[in-house]
Amino acid sequence: MKYDVIVIGAGAAGLMCAATAGKRGRKVLLVDHANKPGKKILMSGGGRCNFTNLDITPENYLSQNPHFVKSALGRYTQWDFIALVSQYEIPWHDKGQGELFCDNKASDILEMLLAECAKAKVTLQTHCEIEAVEKISDHFQLLTACGDFTCDKLVVATGGLSIPTMGASGFGYQLAKQFKHTVLPTCASLVPFTLSGKTQDRAAILSGISVTATIENPRTGFTGELLFTHRGLSGPAVLQLSNYWNLGEAITINFLPNDTLRECIAEWKKTSGKQLIKNLLMQLLPKRFVNSWLPQALQNKTAADLNQKDTESLHNCFQQWSVIPSGTEGYRTAEVTRGGINTDEVSSKTFESKNVQGLYFVGEVLDVTGWLGGYNFQWAWASGWCAGQVV
Repeated sequence: MKYDVIVIGAGAAGLMCAATAGKRGRKVLLVDHANKPGKKILMSGGGRCNFTNLDITPENYLSQNPHFVKSALGRYTQWDFIALVSQYEIPWHDKGQGELFCDNKASDILEMLLAECAKAKVTLQTHCEIEAVEKISDHFQLLTACGDFTCDKLVVATGGLSIPTMGASGFGYQLAKQFKHTVLPTCASLVPFTLSGKTQDRAAILSGISVTATIENPRTGFTGELLFTHRGLSGPAVLQLSNYWNLGEAITINFLPNDTLRECIAEWKKTSGKQLIKNLLMQLLPKRFVNSWLPQALQNKTAADLNQKDTESLHNCFQQWSVIPSGTEGYRTAEVTRGGINTDEVSSKTFESKNVQGLYFVGEVLDVTGWLGGYNFQWAWASGWCAGQVV
């Protein structure tokens, strides 16, 4: 079967690219080895799909080439995707910090994209394992479990390695290497931290408790919800920092980002000197957290009992707790993959390979990683749309 364009990967970027190219009158085949398209879309945002963010800037993305994202994000913006969502009358809301979610369910976004593909007469083929890809003269040949296909333009939208149970694989990276592209080291990102030993035991006791915290490493920090788990630390603030964390690096956590504990203690000494310090802390933090986190030596002390050493101990415990995570939960639970195909070898305007004419890469398979909060979806929409304009 001969097509103008074949898109490998029916995720967010692949669906957008296929629909955009099809609208231009191109004969498009969209293939995926999974049994259904858009599986990660369906599970995203707790089943409601955080499909973009109101505040999209290049600074919200990590890449070895930080300028690479600028062109695509500027040409297909969050407002363009919001307009498409509104056209389909999909209700949505801002959950806070500009994070846009469907009111109902994530399948609303997937059904919209599939409807766009149907209108553009895109042929969708699932359960389609690709056995080999070759470039012969000026076209590509794909040998698949569903037959052999040829095309003039080939788009790789295979995503990263995160959540293999959803069908993630390294196929896109293998294909890139086949065509002499550099694949930068990859790792799980937007992912919970794991702890070990007594530190893990301490966190496990608090499993299920969440607090607002600031979590930092030497280069950056984020404030938001932190969740204790049986294996370590999770929650939005933790996931955000994981984008910037390296194995073996210490992190510092402030469990009272909106207060200065030293000042609180000085005030409590004046106004509530006879009250136990743990009861006063429970006005600021969950009871179970305070009971577990407060040093044993201070459990029965009143505010008036606290000396300078006690005050510093409390400060270090609640506002400057330092720990070295043993690692992360890995690709099993990671939302994205950091690293990927070197963007220096891909056009930032068309997403065409600089090595192989007619070969394109879009979405997460590239060395572009967004923050938590709809940024990675916006990258998928923007890169898919830009490539769809030219293939």
